[in-house]
Amino acid sequence: MATLTIRTDAQVERALESLTDDGRSRSEAVRAAILDADRAHRRSHMRAEAEELRNDPEDVAASRRLAAEMDSSRAW
Repeated sequence: MATLTIRTDAQVERALESLTDDGRSRSEAVRAAILDADRAHRRSHMRAEAEELRNDPEDVAASRRLAAEMDSSRAW
């Protein structure tokens, strides 16, 4: 496991105090915050990609064609 050293300011110290008031260590709180930020970042990218596809007329048309094909095969 690698070590990460950061400089904190008063705002970060207050946040760390809040995140560790349940007994978690500063390291545990920082690791959890980094993982939470990573998940939020990936979700944001997925939302942006989905929005881009939703607004792509070619992709929408292809999706509708596929849905129609699947509906017709369900009839059998």
